[in-house]
Amino acid sequence: MPAFAIYRLPYEDRATLIRQNVGEPLELFSCQELSGQQGFVMAPFQVTASQPILLIRPDEVERVECRTEAVGVKGPVMARPSQRDTYSIDFANYHAQLELGTFRKIVLARCADEETAEPIDPMELFQRACERYPRMFIALVSTEKSGCWLTATPEILLQSEGDKWRTIALAGTMKLEEDQLNSEGETVAWSTKNIQEQRIVSTYITECLEQFTGVFQEEGPRTVRAANLVHLRSDFTFSLPGDAQLGDLLHALHPTPAVCGLPKREVFNFIVRNEHTPRRYYSGFMGPLGAETHLYVSLRCMNIEGCHYHLYAGGGLLKDSVELQEWQETEAKLETMRSLLVCKP
Repeated sequence: MPAFAIYRLPYEDRATLIRQNVGEPLELFSCQELSGQQGFVMAPFQVTASQPILLIRPDEVERVECRTEAVGVKGPVMARPSQRDTYSIDFANYHAQLELGTFRKIVLARCADEETAEPIDPMELFQRACERYPRMFIALVSTEKSGCWLTATPEILLQSEGDKWRTIALAGTMKLEEDQLNSEGETVAWSTKNIQEQRIVSTYITECLEQFTGVFQEEGPRTVRAANLVHLRSDFTFSLPGDAQLGDLLHALHPTPAVCGLPKREVFNFIVRNEHTPRRYYSGFMGPLGAETHLYVSLRCMNIEGCHYHLYAGGGLLKDSVELQEWQETEAKLETMRSLLVCKP
């Protein structure tokens, strides 16, 4: 099957389908190589020979309608054994580094595997995600190298708006309950831990932008909703002198402390060596690159393999993090993808 990507931007009612008809997507091995490129990019958390940055060439581009009616799901979902024990081991290992002062923040990710009695068409899952999550960037990407991935993410990594650019600092997570589900989360009271986590990300992005431009503006933080969760978000708008530095800026930003931690390089190396489940394309980034750039951090991911679904989520740990609370946060995040597999009454 030819490589393709279909994506829908937040609040839009149409999606864009990109197909590469001949050959395989271009394989790149650093973000810097993305300068001057066009197409749909899919980048992993860690770039390797077996897991490169993939650029789908836009041989065909088509705008398609998103279905708006609610849909049900056929067949039961069969949950496979949880990762509770391995998560506990990872948490203890990660948290010890925070208590020692080695790291200021570190993100711990996990993968939950589930199955259905019969395979669900990935395009059907994409439509369900579009219907359920109008506030998020929804994308379905399939290549021979990466396999098939679905994501529903609220986090902009880099976006162009004419001659202006935008990125955001998104961190802190709380689950909406009861009457809050009828709102945008305006009444949520944020904990000190969540506020600190968001400020760490904002400060990092500020330091990155200062390397490339002296003209940028920060607004926020404010509470934003994503599915049944809310996060703290700050928006950064800035100018760039052309796109020659685009790859360098992406290299500086990715992975952000929202999916990695600080100090960035030391935490990144620790995660790669110690996390039980390789992240693959989870917590990388994806989206269209070119005349209009909309790159999003690949959160709330599902890797689809027939009847098998590998669901990914993570959470930021600070020194005062509590294991049970962090586990529950990942469960809430996994529900974004898991709910697409569950039968409606």
